Amino acid sequence: GKAPELSGHRANPNYMNPYGYFPLHEAAEKFSVDMINLLFNYGASANVRTAGDKIIENLLPLHVAVENTCLHKYLEDSLLPFQDYPDRRDYVYKLIQLLCLPEMKIFLDTTRLLAKKTDNLLDELWNYVKDGKLVQTAVLLLAGQEQIRQVGSSKKRKGFSEPYGFDTIMTCLMKCSVALKEKRRDQNELEASLTLECIALLVNIISKAGEDLDAYIQTHSEVPYVEVLERVSSILKDRGFFPTGEGIDVGNL
Repeated sequence: GKAPELSGHRANPNYMNPYGYFPLHEAAEKFSVDMINLLFNYGASANVRTAGDKIIENLLPLHVAVENTCLHKYLEDSLLPFQDYPDRRDYVYKLIQLLCLPEMKIFLDTTRLLAKKTDNLLDELWNYVKDGKLVQTAVLLLAGQEQIRQVGSSKKRKGFSEPYGFDTIMTCLMKCSVALKEKRRDQNELEASLTLECIALLVNIISKAGEDLDAYIQTHSEVPYVEVLERVSSILKDRGFFPTGEGIDVGNL
């Protein structure tokens, strides 16, 4: 932004490169909050999508941030496959605890920044829900909760506010869950039903405890793991959630 050779050239921040993506996609991939802010200041759009034969098509910068966050070593190494948890809720609690560790802050900050500028955020969240992508759903719920809470909050009809984003998601989840239970016939449909129940728990946790969790993340960027996990568990318990499974072995992080 300050390079002399670029001064006055009016470079287009929404120009697609020969590989089918935009500057904002690359900034999202590098989790560069400063570069994302700079691009936004010069008119970059968070709603540009990848296109062409050289790249996965139709990805927003937000998708790049969310998907690459899910590849973090802590998440890959510390979470057993979803099916291996006797109580699937323990997977959700462990996922929340991992996302609150200090090293995850820059990933959540990047996703939060992009979520603020992304149109139809609830639709993007629901796409992850429909595909049963628990980790992606958790990342976007935690990082984009401010925008999700605002969905519909300013619209009035017949004197009542329309449901805000978390209510909308929960209503859709309930409808899908009922439909699955009515036709549950095989193992795949059973797994889909359990996944929906865990996503519903995720939505419930972030809707009730998300602001406290985010406040803690923002103010404790250099804290011992054990202290983080204890504080996160305390926040969850204060909001009526009680993790029952084994905690995270911090020695393996």
